[in-house]
Amino acid sequence: MATSPEDHSSRVKSSDIHLQGATVSETEETPERVLTLDELGELPPDERELYWYRHYYQGEYVPQLTVRAILIGSVLGGIMSLSNLYIGLKTGWALGIAITACVLSYSIGKLFRLNLSILESNCMQSCASSAGYSTGGTMVSAVAAYLMLTGHHMAWPILATWTFFLAMLGVFLAIPMKRQMIDVDQLPFPSGIAAAETLKSLHAEGDEARQKSISLAAAGGLSAVWKLFLEVGSVKLKFPTVLFPPFNFAGHPFSSWTIGLDLGLVLLAAGMIVGWKMCWSIVLGSSLNYGVLAPWMVKLGAIDGSKLGFREIVSWSTWAGAAMMVSSSLFAFALQWRTVARAIAGLGSFFGGAKAKNYSSEVESIQVPNSWFIIGGCIAGAGCVAILKIAFNTEIWAGIVAVLLSFVLCLVACRATGESDITPMGAMGKVAQLTFAGLVPSKKALIPPGVVDPAMITNLMTASVTAGAASASADLLTDLKSGYILGANPKRQFIAQFMGVFAGTIVVVPAFYILVPNAEALGGAQWPAPAAQVWKKVAELLSHGIGTLHPTAQVGLICGAVAGVLLPLIEMSLPKRFRRFVPSATGIGLSFVIPFNNALSFFIGALIALIWQRNHKASCDKYMVAVASGVIAGESLTGVGIALTDALPGLAQALRKG
Repeated sequence: MATSPEDHSSRVKSSDIHLQGATVSETEETPERVLTLDELGELPPDERELYWYRHYYQGEYVPQLTVRAILIGSVLGGIMSLSNLYIGLKTGWALGIAITACVLSYSIGKLFRLNLSILESNCMQSCASSAGYSTGGTMVSAVAAYLMLTGHHMAWPILATWTFFLAMLGVFLAIPMKRQMIDVDQLPFPSGIAAAETLKSLHAEGDEARQKSISLAAAGGLSAVWKLFLEVGSVKLKFPTVLFPPFNFAGHPFSSWTIGLDLGLVLLAAGMIVGWKMCWSIVLGSSLNYGVLAPWMVKLGAIDGSKLGFREIVSWSTWAGAAMMVSSSLFAFALQWRTVARAIAGLGSFFGGAKAKNYSSEVESIQVPNSWFIIGGCIAGAGCVAILKIAFNTEIWAGIVAVLLSFVLCLVACRATGESDITPMGAMGKVAQLTFAGLVPSKKALIPPGVVDPAMITNLMTASVTAGAASASADLLTDLKSGYILGANPKRQFIAQFMGVFAGTIVVVPAFYILVPNAEALGGAQWPAPAAQVWKKVAELLSHGIGTLHPTAQVGLICGAVAGVLLPLIEMSLPKRFRRFVPSATGIGLSFVIPFNNALSFFIGALIALIWQRNHKASCDKYMVAVASGVIAGESLTGVGIALTDALPGLAQALRKG
């Protein structure tokens, strides 16, 4: 039964009074304890959505999807998609948009005296994040690699429609993932928690809110100053952003093994939110990879020791890490057989079969319908398949497999992001490229000299469908987690994300042509395009088949896949008090695709949070997330500002030349 505004106002009022993590209702004679969001996992899975709706949902009574929210979010998203394109071409990484969009959306509202509600700010954040997350990733990886392989750009109508359909597919794939991983599984999505905490601190009133806001602002300010010092110092003062010990290990400097201390604070803050188990698992796996396996592989010749560095090491270790993440995520999903059964029942009712059981009409009324997922996914998928055929001469069946594989790898990417705050797009790309290397092998003997192998183009572009859509979905779930914490209407938040696809496409496509006028612009000092370099090399390698992989990489694939299933099985078989000693398969897998200095930052952050929690629990519960959120926001905003400062003069010069 639907609730009235009066019912909801009393519910919201009661949820504002917290006693030791519980909520006391003022409308009842006997205090009623309401579970916190962290405690919803204690309820049976079928009851969690309804409980959230009755105690936390505010979407019907607080403005959310408004015209001003969409307009400002679209403008902000266009700017952020440009900055992410710039940074991606420079470093191969993308900034954490969730916190940045969150703070900027609120600040813009205050600047123009719009008096935005907290859910309007969240809506602006969702629109902006969608523009930045879903449109730029494939541009700095597969699209740039295509340019390097062929020596020429795609025609702009092809690139524009390709970017739009890929982003659209990612947005629609997030629909079923949201209900399972956020509503039911209660995965943390740390940046989503940080974004929600940031918005609550900005919009809240009262002494405690002011104290949280002050701590958030102070942490953000210090983080911004430190980030600026590192950026300026690295250029003018030759001050390193990562400190490496002046020692050798296995005949090479520590820097070659990525063993050092990253002086940035954002990963340390993320580690505070991610949690102890995930972070010690990451540093354990990273120690195994860079301290044992990589030196061993150098001796065996599997890793080129003459130019040893992160890229050379990860080109070998990615295979084991990706296999571990894939197998562990698919195994965890297989254990959720009831969820699979409900999904099948929902599909059956859509196509005219028996009507699926509704666990709550109240909850179903605000969720994005399965029909939207099916219709939108089919349209976006058909668009991708058509462009693959028309522009890249890919067989239709291969395009269909790419779209279907997107859903499978989306499960992996979303779970990894939910548990660790890291979206393994590179790893997902490797899995997809490996799959299509087996499905579409090279026919090198039939290719004339000087002609690009069609198998390489097929490998590259089909894999970009799978990896791009999967990683976009995973990143967008971060915003949906923020909305879940704030009590937003999921359907309206989805619409905001879909509108962001248009804004991102409109900005990022022409910007790519301007910043990268030809193939010679990539791979040099101005645009190193490291992600594109990796995609290109893997396509060249795998176009000749899996057998061209070094034998040790093939063994790594098998070992990683087995470990990804074995670790969860061991954890399940142990008594609950011993399970915390079993490392996370996702954490170990992720450690094989990130530098050791990043893993160390995660670990230090989690260790700080653990010590803080054990010695000063009250202050930790009150300030830890706010401080970590402020650090993430400060460094992210400063990074965007530095990127735009560097990019805009070059962009203006390119426009004048054009």
